[in-house]
Amino acid sequence: MAKCPYCKQAVTLEKTKRESAKFNEEVHKEVSGAVKKEIMYSCPHCESVLGFGFFMGGLLTGRP
Repeated sequence: MAKCPYCKQAVTLEKTKRESAKFNEEVHKEVSGAVKKEIMYSCPHCESVLGFGFFMGGLLTGRP
């Protein structure tokens, strides 16, 4: 099981959307943008940022 490098508590990527997360161990994922999707992952326990990512999506590629 993965652990947050800041608070050392267990985290998982089972479900990553903040509003759909059932357990306190699921990493929070926030996505913004219409064409260029920017993603920020944060720890559900201490709210520390765990990582960033981006991809081209939306109408251009057909990806949500």
